[in-house]
Amino acid sequence: MNLFAKFHELIAAILGRIAAQGRLPAGLDLQRFIVEPPRDPAHGDLSTNAAMVYAKEAKKFFANPRQLAVEIAAALADDPDVAEAEVAGPGFINIRLKPAVFARVLRAVLEQGPRFGRPALGGAKKLKINVEYVSANPTGPMHVGHGRGAVFGDALANLQAFAGHDVTREFYINDAGAQVDVLARSAYLRYRQALGEPIGKIPEGLYPGDYLKDIGAALAEKYGRTLLERPEAEWLDEVRGAAIDAMMAMIRADLACLNVKHEVFFSERSLTRGGAGDLVAAAIAELRRRGLVYEGRLPPPKGQPVEDWEDREQTLFRSTAFGDDIDRPLMKSDGSYTYFASDIAYHKSKIDRGYALLIDVWGADHGGYVKRMRAAVEALSEGRARLDVKLCQLVQLMRHNEPVKMSKRSGEFVTLRDVVDEVGVHAVRFMMLFRKNDAALEFDLSKVIEQSKDNPVFYVQYAHARSKSVLRQGVTIPGIDISSQALAAADLSLLQDEGEMELIKLIAQFPRIVEAAALSDEPHRIAFYLHDLASSLHAHWTRGKDRPQLRFLNEELTDLTAARLALITALATVLASGLGILGVSAPEEMR
Repeated sequence: MNLFAKFHELIAAILGRIAAQGRLPAGLDLQRFIVEPPRDPAHGDLSTNAAMVYAKEAKKFFANPRQLAVEIAAALADDPDVAEAEVAGPGFINIRLKPAVFARVLRAVLEQGPRFGRPALGGAKKLKINVEYVSANPTGPMHVGHGRGAVFGDALANLQAFAGHDVTREFYINDAGAQVDVLARSAYLRYRQALGEPIGKIPEGLYPGDYLKDIGAALAEKYGRTLLERPEAEWLDEVRGAAIDAMMAMIRADLACLNVKHEVFFSERSLTRGGAGDLVAAAIAELRRRGLVYEGRLPPPKGQPVEDWEDREQTLFRSTAFGDDIDRPLMKSDGSYTYFASDIAYHKSKIDRGYALLIDVWGADHGGYVKRMRAAVEALSEGRARLDVKLCQLVQLMRHNEPVKMSKRSGEFVTLRDVVDEVGVHAVRFMMLFRKNDAALEFDLSKVIEQSKDNPVFYVQYAHARSKSVLRQGVTIPGIDISSQALAAADLSLLQDEGEMELIKLIAQFPRIVEAAALSDEPHRIAFYLHDLASSLHAHWTRGKDRPQLRFLNEELTDLTAARLALITALATVLASGLGILGVSAPEEMR
């Protein structure tokens, strides 16, 4: 039950009737306005900017937006659910609903349970979505920055699935290119070390982390000393394959500790297997057939000395035809493919697999790459698919307001596993989502283990545990049945206190929050909403300490207690659903 969607449809119908009377232009897009809670709750339950949005189109028929707003408000006032509809300022409309509407919201939560808030999508609205996230180079354990992308991508996939879409979670293995050759040489050095050979200081350019010792030991056990007798050209492929397999096993384990699981692991090396299996060549050939690939020269890069620019003819993709700043090279001077060419082929494979929406989660340092990839997806799909790139900013790891030093095991950074082991998976996930993905994040390890209102994850989880505690006590009261069916039949008109009404109105917002978060690919909206809902419960609970008549349980007033247990059940249901989207537990008890 989405009150905001219902009134959006109602207002659109009113505008449609006005247009049918010839007092608004025909063919007007009647979906452009919004219905939302007013900023000041004293102004009502819903607010809309419909008259303001269509002010330009209505100018010929109405003296000003307020005049149109008055007509919309008059029509709204005739709806049986509306207690009052009034015009504010130049043309905003504030709507106050009858109490019975909110009773229906609670009953909808009780009847639908975990399904409450899920849109009933079908047809063109239900999308086949591919969410690609993490995609870390398989050259070391995952660090905290990878963790933010992992949590964000996983929560975004949960959100889109909750919203009714068909979602696939994918990891792109960067197992081609120079970095995996460096990995192989680094593993080979540790292989020599495992055999007792002195290796001295790790040479510049190789990976120094201790995690490679285990790979070296495994190579020594498998091959003995035989690799020492072979030149690099002979052992490189085998060692590289073994090292990538070992690193991917480590990455999978790191992801598992964060409760992140991908359904598809796509190998970059599979794109260039040669012959008919060369997907990069096939993608370039298809674009060339459509006149989107040509041989040409690029102008010198802006802001760089001319002597650093190589003036040569190159194989170029016409990305400027799709909004990019310049056309992009597909081949290097040595005849190999650019990274962009491989990424084109990879995204073509997603399109060929039938995905209508491709969501890529990247680190913020890849922001300059977005335009060219959007251009490529638009060209490859001919508009059938859309690419949405979400950038995750850096994470600054702190303890007591001081930066945390690097991990000895990684040799370069603090590993994700170290952080999860210290503060727990649910604290990590919630705090990674309690800030918008494209904003920098300070993660203070000392604060996320505090059991206080200053720790958002504790605050929200405690609200759920507190709700469940009330229900456990409620079942002991004679004459009280806490089954959802029984509570849905309670006299919900007894819920009249301002704190109770605030909770009900926040619960009613959940379907709207889910829809808005899914449309914008922003799971942090769920985290913010849950914090607001928890704050409202805790504030109401505190009021009940001083005013016993506000407490949820009263053995002498069983009808009122049943109504309040219906409210607390609905609250617990929404908290659990929201935490589930974030991949965070909803504990029944907390100490």
